[in-house]
Amino acid sequence: MAEAARPLRVVKLGGSVITRKREVERVRPKALARLASEIASVREADVIVLHGAGSFGHPGARRFGLAAPPPTGVSPRIRARGASIVAAEVRRLHLLVLRALVEAGASPASVPMATHASNREGRLTALDVAPFRAALDGGRSPVSFGDVVPDAAWGSSILSADTIALEIARTMHPDRVVFVSDVPGIFDGPPVGRRRIVSELTPDAIAGLRRSGSGADVTGGIRGKADAMWAIAGEGVDAVLISGLSDGATARALGGATVHGSWAHARRG
Repeated sequence: MAEAARPLRVVKLGGSVITRKREVERVRPKALARLASEIASVREADVIVLHGAGSFGHPGARRFGLAAPPPTGVSPRIRARGASIVAAEVRRLHLLVLRALVEAGASPASVPMATHASNREGRLTALDVAPFRAALDGGRSPVSFGDVVPDAAWGSSILSADTIALEIARTMHPDRVVFVSDVPGIFDGPPVGRRRIVSELTPDAIAGLRRSGSGADVTGGIRGKADAMWAIAGEGVDAVLISGLSDGATARALGGATVHGSWAHARRG
């Protein structure tokens, strides 16, 4: 009898939970080590790991305008230089994530998007998931990250880990995507006073969210996250945003449990 296929799940470690976003290139070592251990502990499913750039990439991306069209009259060499600097920054964090996973007992396989994806005018046009499949077939956990990728119109632009998660949902059909943040969910209403967590995302709830993120975030902030989760649910895949500061929540979510957070449940159409 053929062995049953294992469930596939995706976890995206937000830059807000594994780095200190208000400081330059500052990791949260205890949080990263614990989350790596939780990921390594999952036995019920295969796991694809994605991570954001946090304080290692967002400030440089904003400084060099890599999430926007090149300004008129500015030499392309300036953008190319910025792309190289930001790519180096995010890879420093990526190595720390890989090391934490190895030390936790996982078998990570790095899948950098700069050589496997491309944009046009800041929007994804191609992403090759073959390296993810090959790593899984070899018994390893693919690990990718928000990156600077070739852009047919702008030279280079940002590909966020949230967009990678959506493309994986479209092409590899995991049964769950878990977004891990420094907050316990998506809050309803303005950022003042006592606020309620939106347990079930709806179009109305998403429409009320701010588009811009805090600090140096260049990937759409919480509104961009909610949009990605809603699109993932439209691909027939559950998406949830949970707190990575709560011990064990990430492991439980990847193990298939229903955990506290904001959910976009799988739907079609």
